[in-house]
Amino acid sequence: MRTMSLEEILDRIEHARRFGKSPGVEVTAQVLKQLGNPERELPYIHVAGTNGKGSCCAFLESMAMEAGYRVGKFTSPHLIRFHERITVNQEQIPDEAVIRIGEMLLHREFGVELTMFDYCLVMAILYFREQKCDLVILETGLGGRLDSTSALSHDPLVNVITRIGYDHMAILGDTLAEIAGEKAGIIRANVPVVVGLQEQEAMAVLRREAEAMHAPFYEVTDEAVAQLHELQLHMLGEYQYENAATAMLAMEVVDRIQKREYDKKHAIAHAFWPGRMEVLREEPFLMVDGAHNANGVEALKKSLQSLYPNEKFHFVMGVMADKNYHEMIMRLLPLAEDFVTVTPESERALQGTELANLIAASGVPAHFEEDWKSCLQKDFGGRTICFGSLYFIGAVKEWFEEVNSVLYEP
Repeated sequence: MRTMSLEEILDRIEHARRFGKSPGVEVTAQVLKQLGNPERELPYIHVAGTNGKGSCCAFLESMAMEAGYRVGKFTSPHLIRFHERITVNQEQIPDEAVIRIGEMLLHREFGVELTMFDYCLVMAILYFREQKCDLVILETGLGGRLDSTSALSHDPLVNVITRIGYDHMAILGDTLAEIAGEKAGIIRANVPVVVGLQEQEAMAVLRREAEAMHAPFYEVTDEAVAQLHELQLHMLGEYQYENAATAMLAMEVVDRIQKREYDKKHAIAHAFWPGRMEVLREEPFLMVDGAHNANGVEALKKSLQSLYPNEKFHFVMGVMADKNYHEMIMRLLPLAEDFVTVTPESERALQGTELANLIAASGVPAHFEEDWKSCLQKDFGGRTICFGSLYFIGAVKEWFEEVNSVLYEP
């Protein structure tokens, strides 16, 4: 049989169904069982939430490497390359492994229909086992209760739930309580759970579920977040201190089990997560941020106000049609000099023309730009902030890397 190329494998995986006929937790459980449950050899940390999951995973990874672990990390989506989703000690999975593992999974009949996410997760687990990882960090894709990452046959060292907000409401529910209930689905009996700062409505649900499962409950406090402000983080944004405090508390729980000592604060200060308030260029100023829901935009707003007080910004926005883009716009209007809108490359994208008309109706100048690459080469005379869909942010980063040999490092 002819060996499939990398391009063929990625095309097959990336064009698999986004949502399967059966919940991901059931599909992945069946696939892993047929593969001999390779995940059983992997101690892991399970991370859910609405905002800050990826950053929390980056902080966890940095601390775990500082402690001497061989760390596998599984996150989604990718910004530029598929390989970003699966890393070991911050090194992306090589082409050879993607081809070899991907071809095996695509050619094998499991009796269930895998989504793209299922393929990615199972590939990650098989690769982490090959690499003899002694700690794995797993980020949920959507929700928690029915998420593919909840299919692992053994308990994690600790469950982590970052800040919960309104997103994917058509699937997870219309209220914070309903959404929190889905996220709380990762909580397992007697397994410690670390919870980041939450609205009272969400916190009540998480606490109640932890009590029902007899899971030790650890809650991040405002004081713990404030104490980290002594650090100069590599990742910009006020909200990153909250994510860092959540990750630090989770690693403290792990340390009680694994008995390792290391400099957590040093590791936190040097952690990096691309696409989150990342400055690509100083002159003319260009920043990208993956704020793709109302909570994320609020965090972006507060961080911009803190970093650049009394400034107005040129916003470049591309968003999915299933997001609460009305609320996202309203939160940024007070900081906006003007908006440029784009249409991200996705079937789910909101048309940039519609978005521009909506913003202009609010009294702030806005226009649609089909050729956003040429647009971003212009000097608007202030700071330009690209935000919204991670599809768009990834496209901006990929374009920037193509036209610039060296990225600006904040």
